Amino acid sequence: MNKKIMLGNEAIARGAYEAGVKVSSAYPGTPSTEISEILAKYGEVYAEWAPNEKVAVEVAAGAAIAGVRSLACMKHVGLNVASDPIYTLAYTGINGGFVVVVADDPGIASSQNEQDTRMIARSAHLPVLEPSTSQEAKDFVKFGYEISEKYDTPVILRTTTKLSHSQSVVEMQDRVVPEDKAYERNVSKYVMMPAGAIGRHKVVEARDNKLAEDSCNFAVNKWEKGDNKLGFITSGIAYQYVKEVCPEASVLKLGMVNPLPKKLIEEFVSSVEEVIVFEELEPVIEEQVKSWGLKVKGKELFTKQGEYSASMLKSALFGATDLPYEKAAVPNRPPILCPGCPHRSVFSVLNKLKIHASGDIGCYTLGAVAPLNVLDTCICMGASISALHGMEKAKGKEFLKNWVAVIGDSTFLHTGINSLINMVYNKATGTVIILDNRTTGMTGHQEHAATGKTLKGEQTYAINFTELCKTIGVKNVYEIDAFDVKGLEQAIKQSANGNELCVIIAKAPCALLKGQVFPYKCKVDKESCKKCGMCLKIGCPAITKMADGTVQINQTMCNGCGLCQSYCKFGAIKKVEI
Repeated sequence: MNKKIMLGNEAIARGAYEAGVKVSSAYPGTPSTEISEILAKYGEVYAEWAPNEKVAVEVAAGAAIAGVRSLACMKHVGLNVASDPIYTLAYTGINGGFVVVVADDPGIASSQNEQDTRMIARSAHLPVLEPSTSQEAKDFVKFGYEISEKYDTPVILRTTTKLSHSQSVVEMQDRVVPEDKAYERNVSKYVMMPAGAIGRHKVVEARDNKLAEDSCNFAVNKWEKGDNKLGFITSGIAYQYVKEVCPEASVLKLGMVNPLPKKLIEEFVSSVEEVIVFEELEPVIEEQVKSWGLKVKGKELFTKQGEYSASMLKSALFGATDLPYEKAAVPNRPPILCPGCPHRSVFSVLNKLKIHASGDIGCYTLGAVAPLNVLDTCICMGASISALHGMEKAKGKEFLKNWVAVIGDSTFLHTGINSLINMVYNKATGTVIILDNRTTGMTGHQEHAATGKTLKGEQTYAINFTELCKTIGVKNVYEIDAFDVKGLEQAIKQSANGNELCVIIAKAPCALLKGQVFPYKCKVDKESCKKCGMCLKIGCPAITKMADGTVQINQTMCNGCGLCQSYCKFGAIKKVEI
């Protein structure tokens, strides 16, 4: 018996492999990223990074329609981007099995909101499976393909940060590849024009009803009989907290959370004196159960916000206050740009020039906080450019003299390029700065279409941002070293005072990229230091102010980028070759 301790994400990848998946497409997004990185190590599976989640779903859907099992992976906000094809694919159905893994982020550990995938799935009429352990994560993926093919539907596997990144024992099995399904042309099924869609909507409704009926007998929905005085309806990682706090209670653990097994739930509620629905985020299960006239408790006891815990449940049920690890004082460690980060250099110039930035999703979002204090907005992927355009149309060209849009290289390819095309098309002015650090940095250094490598590490064509921007009609495109502070300042001043659209591509690799060589360290000559504090304004964590007012550079942290040296007017900071 081959067993291994696996992360939830690792188990999901293993499940896809064992299920015979042939095609996987994804866009990196914490907490889902590792699924594709691990799946790419299986040589039998074609795995790729797509420029965004919409494209990923469409690629996987094409593979499924052609007749093989496919996978698409993303985080919860990525599902927003992918919703356009997702809603329609619920109508068309599939051919080969199709599973979409969506990782929610209760507690907003690394996201801009705390939405609940189950709400979108209900609206889209898609079945949702939610595992509670790594073993279930693997098994539910495989079961998802069975459901997908039996009921002719894409299936969502919902996970959360806690499950994605926690470990438990998984029993591995061999890969079994089902025979490819033959493709047969079926216009009324796969071409969603109004006449066809009307008929397919009826199919979707019938499928929902059939799934709700059949799921009462699905093994993933487990009734654990215990004390008939107290019972819980729960799912996912929340189930683990119920078992820890109330091991004797009766539990209906739902592995399929959409559509709900109505008859099974009715039977469970009638068998227990008091029933509590314990679910993270929105009252998706609770509201449906209450709408059936069943008496249960839920969000009147618990919050809609953040990650749940055993302590929360214990406190709500028993008023327990013995929660030592939640009371323990933890040092405040706010996120900060790394030493040697090229984004810091760009933001230091913008700060000096007192220029506001319409921001975007990525490491560079940290430019919003002290001491850089540059970013004024951060909405979603690609929105920095669109928002800047809207500001100009609202306030005029003069308003933009104190504004720029900043966007990362991967984010620009994700959805920023569409926004830039819109600016060109609608005769906009303004400055867009592409922060090209040669990677998808925020999620752990994944490749993208401009890095020259695929997910599997193969060499490929690297998109040239300068040529791309010029091709779509931007006349003023400048490439510059992100650490060329004087050059950046000149370029930003020039573009801000102009009346045309300008793109500045600030290039320097992420300091944490594998293979990076740092031949220098920066050191301070205390005798020359005038204690002016200019080097502290860039917010580099390697620089510390000493008791006597001078500064010191931590040599274990310093990457020798020289940004601090650029701001020292007295030559007190030197680059020293290692």
